[in-house]
Amino acid sequence: MKQWYVAQSHPRAESAALAHLQRQGFTAYLPQIRKRRKHARRVDWVRAPLFPRYLFIQLDTSRERWRAINSTVGISGLVSHGDRPSPLPDYVIGEISRREGEDGLIAFGEINKLKEGDRVEILDGPFSGQRGLFSGANDDQRVFVLLDLLGRQVRVQTPGEAITAIG
Repeated sequence: MKQWYVAQSHPRAESAALAHLQRQGFTAYLPQIRKRRKHARRVDWVRAPLFPRYLFIQLDTSRERWRAINSTVGISGLVSHGDRPSPLPDYVIGEISRREGEDGLIAFGEINKLKEGDRVEILDGPFSGQRGLFSGANDDQRVFVLLDLLGRQVRVQTPGEAITAIG
């Protein structure tokens, strides 16, 4: 019976490891997110692994030559307990892939759909019920919202799941 397992890659070698595993005929999955990158006074958005240095492989350890994975280019080894790889519960991969958009990227809540200036409401925390303008997000799935407080605009930070877009 096929199950999902976790493989650890070498640093920044997730994509190469994925390609080599697929070339060997393994079913492999590398969930990716949109990540903000700052370099030389430039800010842009790039695809990045959801779990840096980890990817998932579906296989039947009783029928497939899974030990070959440990010597695959880009792979450090399978996550194991003892001498056998440790399977993941199926719902883990199902929950991750369910959040994957048409662009192949994992989305958490609404923040990936918001654009700067969109109207939002804060649902939780000290500013619960306040309405403001979406001002951006960082890599930790935290968002910035401009609120009108005490007669001026104040930029506050809150978890991405604590806001919702409003019409």
